[in-house]
Amino acid sequence: MADLSYLDAIILGVVEGLTEYLPVSSTGHLTITEKLLGLEVDAPAVTAYTAVIQLGAIAATLIYFFTDIVRFARAWFRGLAGPAGRADPDYGLAWAVVIGSIPVGVVGFLGRDLIAGDLRSLWVVAAALVLWSGVMVAAERAHSAYERKGAVRGEHSVTPVDGLVIGLVQCFSLIPGVSRSGATISAGIARGIDRVTATRLSFFLAIPALTAAGVFQAVEQQEDLVALGVGPMVVGLVVAFVVAYASIAWLLRFVASNSLLPFVWYRVGLGIVLAVVLAASWMPAT
Repeated sequence: MADLSYLDAIILGVVEGLTEYLPVSSTGHLTITEKLLGLEVDAPAVTAYTAVIQLGAIAATLIYFFTDIVRFARAWFRGLAGPAGRADPDYGLAWAVVIGSIPVGVVGFLGRDLIAGDLRSLWVVAAALVLWSGVMVAAERAHSAYERKGAVRGEHSVTPVDGLVIGLVQCFSLIPGVSRSGATISAGIARGIDRVTATRLSFFLAIPALTAAGVFQAVEQQEDLVALGVGPMVVGLVVAFVVAYASIAWLLRFVASNSLLPFVWYRVGLGIVLAVVLAASWMPAT
């Protein structure tokens, strides 16, 4: 396969940065973009590059939430050290992140061949975009019920059980088109957590999940990545970082006063258009 061009790297970096944290599926959008660029979406080097440029988005998360991450880490270690530290609400939230990060790591590792192979089909992306939108609508309705009862919870009420449930739902995001943030935010608001807190928790859960995926792919397929071109890979990482940082700030402002429904309509529209394109054989599915 030819080296990845700098233009390809920039385009993929922008797509990754824009869609990694929006509930629209970064993997789905990257897969579509790769096809439009003429790349082989199921080629080992391409799937590795897709995972590695996520590290740019993760770096944006680490910097944006650095103060919070340090606060949670201190609370967690203080809680482990003695009972006095366990009274800190941040201790429970830290455990929610730790516990919630485990399921997707286990499922992702065990199913890595399927995820990088058969699931890398645009038919899967089209179906997941539409079907998971129904889950997001159901989550919004559940959240509205909590709002009517005045039972919406904030950050200091997040528990390890919340983390486990959200972490289990996050496993569905391994299917291209579902969206990791779409899965985790939906699970959070469906449990009565306010939208901003659910979104922040989604960001925190992304750090171990995406870092593990990126590092694993980089180590396992380093020769494939070098074949694509080290320079374009670095460019993609930098672009993904800058765009992701802006996306994080925008999404937190958006969810403070809006529901997920605008993303639902976008997802459904894109899924239908993609299905029509595939059915008409205007674009190959793999």
